[in-house]
Amino acid sequence: MIKRLLIAIVLLALIAGGIVGFNLFRDNAIEQFFANMPAQTMTVSTVTVEKNKWNPTIEAIGTVNAIRGVDLTVEANGIVTEVLFSANQKVAKDELLLQLDDRVQQADLEAQRTQTELNKTTLKRAQQLQERGVGSNVTLDEARAAATASEAQVEKLQAVLEQRQLRAPFAGTIGIARIDDGQYLTPGTIVATLQDLNTMRADFTVPEQQLGYLKIDGPIRVTVNDQDMEFAGKIVGIDPKIDPSSRLVSVRAEIANPEGRLTPGQFARVKVELPEEDGIIAVPQTALITSLYGDHVFAVREVKDKDGASAEAEKKLEARQVFVTVGRRVNGDVEIIKGLESGDIVITAGQNRLSNGTPVKVDNKVNPAADPAESPAENEAGKAEADAK
Repeated sequence: MIKRLLIAIVLLALIAGGIVGFNLFRDNAIEQFFANMPAQTMTVSTVTVEKNKWNPTIEAIGTVNAIRGVDLTVEANGIVTEVLFSANQKVAKDELLLQLDDRVQQADLEAQRTQTELNKTTLKRAQQLQERGVGSNVTLDEARAAATASEAQVEKLQAVLEQRQLRAPFAGTIGIARIDDGQYLTPGTIVATLQDLNTMRADFTVPEQQLGYLKIDGPIRVTVNDQDMEFAGKIVGIDPKIDPSSRLVSVRAEIANPEGRLTPGQFARVKVELPEEDGIIAVPQTALITSLYGDHVFAVREVKDKDGASAEAEKKLEARQVFVTVGRRVNGDVEIIKGLESGDIVITAGQNRLSNGTPVKVDNKVNPAADPAESPAENEAGKAEADAK
């Protein structure tokens, strides 16, 4: 019985040892296979880093308004007797736009003018009697006061009569009429909007950190509704107070609008143009990768042999991770403050499949970082080269 038990134990130990040995052999074989398997070469697009001129800008969003624009209202109660304008009509300063019923005021003014003429005649007679020595000073003073009061009353009634009319406070383009003939109006009722569209203004805000870059008469460019056309202007006002709740400062710029392409109330993208800088290293934003460990790019490096020299027959390239310090961003480019030097080759496309040391092959026939205007020519050149091969 003991002999059989020993035999069973020995057999079990042999089987267990064989299984463990097989697993160790298999894991070692797999490790050796992957260790000796050549890494796949990835195709990437690149740009060569150079120190160039930098045109920094401050980008902001704002609203376009007319340099002068008001909602026209009436000053007195009354019934509309005549509307003298049409929508989008260009009107001159002091042009009559609306007439209210003024028959009562006209009658009062005419009566007062008659009374004024009578008072003037009475004053003249009192002066003549005074000169003859038969009139009293009291009579003359009363006549003079009555004549002066009558003239003042005429001016008052004339002003009341003018309140029955609505005139353009400045030259501009008038909007759609919001009233009709025969409608009873009260003070404050909006009749129409009047906008001076020859010159526009753009109101926008910038962070307080950028306040020091702004100056009066500084140039700006405005784009509206994602149009390709830009409108030039200049800064005319900078609010001296920063909003403590948002930490933003309000800025106003003037924009010439001779063709009337800008409309009040439009959403605007504003670029404040700053002085040009030289010797700045910048790369396309597509080259920059942001992670929890910091901002980095992949640079192309030649693979060196054991002696430290590159292979003579065929240069082998690999991707190397380079951590960088970034600065400003303008027009799809990002400023590199630290980490890159002139002559470095930076990968702009295909880096999502890369890791440190991945073999790469450069193909710039289709480069998302290149100028779109140059891409078709480059693509045609690439096709011609492929056809020749």
